[in-house]
Formats: sequence, C-alpha cells, structure tokens
Amino acid sequence: MRSSTGRTVPADLVLTGAAVYTADAVRSWAGAVAVRSGRIVAVGSEAEIRPFAGRRTRVLELPGRMVVPGFQDAHVHPPMGGLYSIRCDLHGVFDRESYVRVIARYAEEHPDSDWIVGGGWSMDAFPGGTPEKAILDALVPDRPVFLKNRDGHGAWVNSQALAIAGVTRETADPPDGRIERDAGGEPTGTLQEGAMALVELILPATTEEEWEEAVLAAQAHLHALGITAWQDAWVTPETQRVYRALAERGQLTARVVGALWWERDRGEEQVEELIERREEGSVGHLRCGTVKIMQDGVMENFTAGLLEPYLDTEGRRTENRGIGMVEAEALKRHVTRLDREGFQVHIHAIGDRAVREALDAFEAAQRANGLADHRHHIAHIQLIDPADIPRFRALGVVANAQPFWAVTLALPLRQPAARRGGARVRQRLDRLDRRPAPRDGGGGQPGPAGCATRGAVPPRGAARPAGRAGGVHHRLGLRQPSRRRDRLDRAGQAGRPGRPRPGPVRARRGADRRRPGPADAERGRGRLRRPRDG
Repeated sequence: MRSSTGRTVPADLVLTGAAVYTADAVRSWAGAVAVRSGRIVAVGSEAEIRPFAGRRTRVLELPGRMVVPGFQDAHVHPPMGGLYSIRCDLHGVFDRESYVRVIARYAEEHPDSDWIVGGGWSMDAFPGGTPEKAILDALVPDRPVFLKNRDGHGAWVNSQALAIAGVTRETADPPDGRIERDAGGEPTGTLQEGAMALVELILPATTEEEWEEAVLAAQAHLHALGITAWQDAWVTPETQRVYRALAERGQLTARVVGALWWERDRGEEQVEELIERREEGSVGHLRCGTVKIMQDGVMENFTAGLLEPYLDTEGRRTENRGIGMVEAEALKRHVTRLDREGFQVHIHAIGDRAVREALDAFEAAQRANGLADHRHHIAHIQLIDPADIPRFRALGVVANAQPFWAVTLALPLRQPAARRGGARVRQRLDRLDRRPAPRDGGGGQPGPAGCATRGAVPPRGAARPAGRAGGVHHRLGLRQPSRRRDRLDRAGQAGRPGRPRPGPVRARRGADRRRPGPADAERGRGRLRRPRDG
C-alpha cells in the first residue's frame, strides 16, 4: 500500500523467513507478510515485503516455521468450555478414580461454595455410561453436586441436588429428556437431555464477571490453537450480553457469529425478540444473525431421532425411536419464518429422522420464500438416510460435520459422508476440551418404557445376533440395553486414542517442486498479491 506521495506506508508487523501458505489456488506459497491495523496488507517474497518494514515496524524472523490463515470453527461452545475451566473441571482425566480424586480435591478447596458445579466426565468410565449418585454422596454428603458430561447432554447429580429439586421416583420424565432409574424406579443420579433442567433451574446464577472470565479463558485457548473466528452454537441472553460488552471494550479479538438459542418450549412469538437481539448483538467483531434449534438428542443415551427403532442387546426391536425436540410441522413453520426474516438457521440433528425433519423444514422455507444464500446448517449428522444425502446440495444446506466426534464415538455413518453427495461441509470442535478426550464407545444407557435398566456396548468383534444382523444399530456398534439385569463394564471396552499428538508442521525444503516455497518467492515468481482482509 502506498501513500498519496507514492511511498510505501510502513506496516505494524512483518513476518518473514517462514513458509507462508496463502490458501490462494494461483499462488499458494509466499515468503513474507505485512500487517497494519490488524489487517494483512501485503503477501509476497521477502524482497517484495521489505519496503513495508519501517523504523517502528515489529519484524518477526521465523526461519523453519510456517504461517497459515487463522482457522474458523463452525460450531463450538466457548463460554461453557471456559466456565468448566474455572469450576470443577473433569476434562483432564478419564476414569472413575481420577474423577473421584478431582471432585474431592475441588470440594475441599472450595468449602464456602454452596454447590459443586462443573463437568467433563466421560461416559465410558461408568457401567452403562450412567454414574450413580452414591459416588457423589460419599464425596460431598453436605452439598448439592451438578456435573455435566463431556457432550453436555447428560448430568451427574447427588442425592442433595435431587432432593432440593424435588426429583423423586414419582417425578415424571420430561418430554425432551429422561431420569435414569433403578429397577424400583428410584432416580440413580444421571439426568439425560431436558431432565437436566429439573436441577439446572435451581443452580446459583452465573455472574456476568464469571461469564466474562470464562469467555476470555476460552478465547485465549482457541487463539493458542490458531482459531481466530468461531460460531458459538448456543448463545443465551446472558452470554450475548457478555460477548457484546467484550466487543465494545475491544477485548473480543476473535470474530464471532452468535447462534441465538431457540427455546423449544415456546413458539414463533420469540422471533421478534430474536430480531431485536440480532440488532443489539451486532457490534465490533460480534454478529448475531444465526438461530440454533435442537431437533434431537444423541446416540449414546438413545435420544437421537431415528427412522427405525433402536435394538436391544439381543438384536430385538424396541419401541424407542429417540426424541423429537420440536414437532416436525412446527419446525417447518419456525424455519420458514426465520428464513423470511433473514436468519441463518443452525439445527442440531444427529439421527436420520432428525436430519430428514431438518431438511424438510429447509425445503418448506425455500418453497415459501424462494432461494436465498443464508447457508443454513445441519450440525452433527451422524446418521443420514441415503435418500437424504443429495438433498443437502439441492437445498444449499451446509453439512456441519465433525471428525472429532466420529473418532471419539466410533460411530461411522451407514453411508458415505455427506460430501460425496456434493454438500458443502464445515468442520468444528463443538467441545472445548483442553486435552484429547477418550473414546465414548456409545450406547449403554437405558431407554424409555419397554427397555431395560442397564446395558453396555458389545466388545469389538462380538458376534451379531441372528436376524437383522445388518441392522443400522449393529453396523454402528450401538445397541439398546436388553431386559437382562446383568451389566458389562464399558470402561474396559471403549478404546482410547493411542496415537501421539502430531508435531509442528514444517515446510518442505526442495522436496516438492510443484509447491513453491519462500525461496521461489524470493526469486520473484508471481506478483505481489493485492491487499487482503486478515
């Protein structure tokens, strides 16, 4: 960039000596970068960028390093992940004994806390994936405890928490959740999906200061991973206020798209509120033009919405097809209205029935409103009916998939990935674990009426039952609990990642002549790129 006098205006920062990957199909590699006022103003060879280095320019020499554009995560929950890091955080350990040690230490170090709150436990550490209240009762007998699991779809509570919330054997399961019970109907200490709200509603309110600390902690962690922008897939009025305050003070250094939470126990009357929040929440690096709708649960607790029922451990069909959070026809109306108001809609759908209902809703919106480039998302999509795969491309819907969950849960789709149907694909972290998580083997939790109280995922390589041997849930390695009362310990069945973490990426030196590096840039190949937005 040159001034009106023709001189090159000095940059604030110059990166040089590294292999610079530009993500430009024409010229993928360069040797240096110039940055001014937070924007990339030039990319080229070291000779081309040298004039941007003035007396006050900070010059970073990065020999042997690599520079890449910042990553953008399409579905993550920074406030929640950050909050875990400042509370009773179980993400760094992966077995029952370690959880007991961390919880006991946290309770001892926080004697004045009225509640013990946090999360991050993994289902494969407990038989059936459902930890019992007795463990927490022994650790913290005098205070209520509420700990969410790693995926946020279940909570582990003690007897004190259940008593304060008034949850007893007579308490009915909510329509969008389930209370885990023993053979006599007594709550055992695990609450699934919407049943968590029975206790969440009485938790001490998180203060604005705590939310700010959580967001800033999460932002620092994500930046350390090279993530410079994200979509927060669950923005409540409380977290939106915090995002806005940080953006106004210039402390929100990431670019954030906030997906405003759709309250599924309400209807279209909330759309006007969402429109107001969109306007209020768009400031600085923050944009709130997306709405998040939960359409089903997850496979592990048998709440993902399926076209075919879950099977029990003997291969028999049950009556359970999972949970539909929003009635299908109502979903069509809501999505059509949101699309008409210019919102991007982000739908959580894991099971094939939920995915179909989401696609049907986007199709209804397109028929009513015409085609608009809102780039609606369906997140998770772990199970898709083959007939629905081409619909992603036809409707312009983004398949928001995540390899992390595919590895962690060991649940391959029954058909090739959505990208083979021509769908646009986005990848995301979803969970903000600071360390690699163990594999959640999937399954093992009891289902609704007609299903057994306990069960477990079969060991790898176990024989499939006769009849429906090719059924989808056996192909997934996922089974509904049987009626038998004997239990298997999933902790010994679910594998954990054994591969070492990859080391830093190094640029090739002369090995691949098809991909020019810094030395080629120095020889003047290509022209200096035009300034680009960083």
